[in-house]
Amino acid sequence: MICGYVGNILHVDLSKMRTRSKPLDEGLARKYIGGSGLAAHFIWDETTGETEPLSPENPLVFMSGPLTGLVPSSGRWIVAAISPKTNIWGESHAGGKWGDELKYAGFDGIIIRGKASKPTYLWVNEGKAELRNARRIWGKDNYDVDPILREETNKSAIVASIGPAGERLARISCIMSGGKEGRAAARSGLGAVMGYKKLKAVVVRGTRKPKVYDEERLRKSVEANFPKSVNLMERRQKVVQQFTDGHKEGGASSGFYPIKNWLEGKFEGFNGKMAELMLKGRPYLCRTCRNGCVESAMVESGRHAVYEAITLVGSSCMVDDMDAIEQAYTLCNRLGLDAISTGAVIAFAMECYEKGIISKKDTNGLALTWGNAEAMVEMVKKIGYRKGFGWLLGEGVKRAADEIGGLAHEYAIHVKGQELAAIDPRATYGIAASIATSNRGACHEEGVPATRIERGAVSPDLGYPTRPDRFESEGKGVLAAKAQDFECMLDALVCCNFLFHPEIPFKHIQPSQFAEWLSAVTGWEVGLREFMLIGERIFNLKRMFNVRRGISRKDDLLPGRILMRPTRQGPLIRTLPPIGPLLNEYYAYRGWSEEGVPTRAKLEQLSLEGLTSYLPQNV
Repeated sequence: MICGYVGNILHVDLSKMRTRSKPLDEGLARKYIGGSGLAAHFIWDETTGETEPLSPENPLVFMSGPLTGLVPSSGRWIVAAISPKTNIWGESHAGGKWGDELKYAGFDGIIIRGKASKPTYLWVNEGKAELRNARRIWGKDNYDVDPILREETNKSAIVASIGPAGERLARISCIMSGGKEGRAAARSGLGAVMGYKKLKAVVVRGTRKPKVYDEERLRKSVEANFPKSVNLMERRQKVVQQFTDGHKEGGASSGFYPIKNWLEGKFEGFNGKMAELMLKGRPYLCRTCRNGCVESAMVESGRHAVYEAITLVGSSCMVDDMDAIEQAYTLCNRLGLDAISTGAVIAFAMECYEKGIISKKDTNGLALTWGNAEAMVEMVKKIGYRKGFGWLLGEGVKRAADEIGGLAHEYAIHVKGQELAAIDPRATYGIAASIATSNRGACHEEGVPATRIERGAVSPDLGYPTRPDRFESEGKGVLAAKAQDFECMLDALVCCNFLFHPEIPFKHIQPSQFAEWLSAVTGWEVGLREFMLIGERIFNLKRMFNVRRGISRKDDLLPGRILMRPTRQGPLIRTLPPIGPLLNEYYAYRGWSEEGVPTRAKLEQLSLEGLTSYLPQNV
């Protein structure tokens, strides 16, 4: 057994209703670590450039990593497949307890193939797995499913499930874990992959904690870099206040979150209401977390207050009714919707409504006017149950704009078919380059260390001992690439990227310190150079996955509104620099061709020789 790993991968064939365990190859683990790295390897091997997302041939892969459940803030897990929304690499992450419980249940990951003939759920317990009938819970929402399945299996089990949106194949549907705790693997529409496969849930329970190679070394390193909180609530208030202080003037002094579908830079009174909501909530923690998310809380009503949801269903739709925003986010969790994409498609629809492209006849009588909180909440329900106009919006902004036609594409804010999260690329040029080149489309996670560095999380390990100017374009292609490689490692370990954040009240964890933790857990002695090289290998593997599906420079673009227009007011009365020089710098640093394709020399350097046969002839 490899230290830090359970050493087993569960293989599930839904078409044959069969499960079997296979040992995890140590060489493979050493090469791709875990999480999205191993998932990318498995999905590459089992698909082609023509594999349809909603087909039995598209495997759905759940993975933990070697640090999962063994260090603070490692209670996360990833799920990956070909995205039914973007038709390219699809990946999503969630926190809570499901990831470490999967390892304790006896498996580092689960690969799900085929398609069941009837609603099914998977029960994984102490090294064993069983496929069970899910007919009586098919159609129920995530909050209702959770207690039913824990009663059927084990009251201490952790449930990851889909709601009605995933069952109905909404391309913005997500996978939820933890019931009312509401942890979402939200992006890329992977709830629809589960729905297509007739897989309602994966339930896990176990007590098999993996062995650590050098527990004393790990303990000393963790305590030196991530001390335990003395007063969690006091620290929580300080963190939230720091966060909201950075988003003043009704739209953010830093200009980060979306207002009126990315048109405006100011929304009077909204920031104060958002701060009040977040400050009155209590932190809800992942199992191994010591600090609590900077941007989320459980409020007294039992609902959640999460920054991404507050801004996308709130300020982006010009809604400042916090009760309605809480309702909308709770509905997203219950119905199984990506709250980011849900807010984005509703804001898109509101702008189409304002411009006369759609009318009440199209929206089933709803007046989708800016700020109409009641209509916003009602549309969330329609999207989740795929009723009326909600069916179309459940396809995401790009597909909805394709169907509506005309000028609708002007208001569909996305990259490669994925809606933008609540980070404006005009606010930090490093994240602009990262979002344009991200493997899963408009991804705020894959390159998030870039914006963290531009906001003050300096990193000597990455070559940034001081904070760079966020509005300086030179060097930001390089920053984006380094940030993406670092994040790939966090998503392979699997660790929360809030450990690298300028607004937390302890020193942010550097790449070399994560490498130290990996070495202590596994005994492999991974240095900083190798640590970053593995991250680069994982990123290039995902890029080649997309190249095989037709992605190139032509797709590494930002929405026209973001690229060529400043906000009408607020701090971002400026446009981005031309994207061409950013991409040139980025590609050159990565060792890719001018068309954005990894070269043969680069793939060989990264020990990815087997992928060279998929390169275009001139690369």
